[in-house]
Amino acid sequence: MKLFVFTVVCAFLHVSYQIPRSHWTLLPNILVVEVDGTLGQQPLSCIELPEELMRIGNQSQGIFWKKNGKEEAQRGNSYLVRLEESLGGGNYTCHSKDGSLLNHTVVLISEDETKRRKILVKNDKEDYLKCSAQNYNGEFHCSWAWHPSRVGKVAFIKARRVSDNKSIQCSLDSGSQLWMCSSDHSNFSCTVDDSVRRISCLDKQHCPYAEESQPIHITVYVKTKQFLVENYSKHFYLSEIVKPDKVRIVKINSSVIEWSYPRSWSSPYSYFPLTFQIAQLRGECRRCNNPCTDSKAATTTMVQSPNICQFQVWHKAKAVCVRAKDAICDSQWSEWSHLSLRGSKKNRRHNKEEA
Repeated sequence: MKLFVFTVVCAFLHVSYQIPRSHWTLLPNILVVEVDGTLGQQPLSCIELPEELMRIGNQSQGIFWKKNGKEEAQRGNSYLVRLEESLGGGNYTCHSKDGSLLNHTVVLISEDETKRRKILVKNDKEDYLKCSAQNYNGEFHCSWAWHPSRVGKVAFIKARRVSDNKSIQCSLDSGSQLWMCSSDHSNFSCTVDDSVRRISCLDKQHCPYAEESQPIHITVYVKTKQFLVENYSKHFYLSEIVKPDKVRIVKINSSVIEWSYPRSWSSPYSYFPLTFQIAQLRGECRRCNNPCTDSKAATTTMVQSPNICQFQVWHKAKAVCVRAKDAICDSQWSEWSHLSLRGSKKNRRHNKEEA
């Protein structure tokens, strides 16, 4: 009977402390462990090469471990990370008997999708990543918003053309914090701006004059101070996310305005034409956050021009707004540019600054 009870207890412990469902290497010395909420263990090795382990022999018994700088009770070359729900992540270091650092592993926890608490929050379009491009030169930006209670930082970036999935190789230049993803058909470089919560990427092999045959697939891995990691992906063609910068408007005389293409837009303009929308306002909305969207337009006109464009405004218009979008693709409009036609010195100074 005692033997039976002992067998049941052992079986229970075996089930309770299982090797996790999956684990993989994100970067050298960074291990991602997928958990489903049950108890588990993840083995770590201090010295992995057999010949090196044989060389130190009995000295391996003097190896001790630290988790986040605090010494642990476990000794020896092997260490078992205890996993319970989303706990277990951390910076694990192993040291020789004299305290010298031998190796280190950062363990990040990836929770089961059904139990996961999102690190990022969705934007107004119900998406986690918002991507845009100023032109067709191959550069684009993606931004996000942290959850108020789970602010983190970028752990890794993967950018590729969809057809490159098998041959893609990504790496991180720790000196410049530059992510590189290369394959036979694309060469992406990405940098992170933590202050504005966005990444900037460039496909160095992109040709702006050729049709995109494969969409871009971007994946951003983010981690928290609690060593939780999540990934968020988005795929798109540049033509779907291109958003011109604001146009510059100047007043020629009392009835004519003039604007030009944004300096950042792709050239020649005849090959990359823009469509412009002009909104003429009956009056100024002094309390509006954005008079171009909050005020009622007296009339709206669409104009397509290969370069600088002039427009005769309605004689009763108090202000005019202009925005632009790609004339060929159904992409995003630029932000409105606002020009007050009749106003105070303050308004005229504001118009001059916008121009």
